[in-house]
Amino acid sequence: VQLQAYGGGLARAGGSLRISCAASGFTFSGYAMGWFRQAPGKEREFVAAISWRGGTTYYADDVKYRFTIYRDNAKSTVLLQMNGLEPEDTAVYYCAARRSFSARFADLVEGAKYDYWGQGTQVTVSS
Repeated sequence: VQLQAYGGGLARAGGSLRISCAASGFTFSGYAMGWFRQAPGKEREFVAAISWRGGTTYYADDVKYRFTIYRDNAKSTVLLQMNGLEPEDTAVYYCAARRSFSARFADLVEGAKYDYWGQGTQVTVSS
């Protein structure tokens, strides 16, 4: 099983980045996917999640309307489009997979319920 996150980098406040996560070694279409982030000195926090079919998405309040999560099951990839970036978005972003056909909020926002994790990609936003 592998989750390879890529696409992070440096952006200016107000700018955009798109990060991706390529999955392999498991049946991607049977898994809900999530993005989490961890800033220096802070705990890991939920960012966004998408159900196994892609029909349901959830966002943390501070990224709602700025970030969009979507998936391409044919390519076993989940993406996070980040617009209107703020310095507070600076963190290492991790993708995660959870074997679940549930689309319930409680099942998709808790990191401890995810089965697989990627290695993370750094996103840095300058002011």
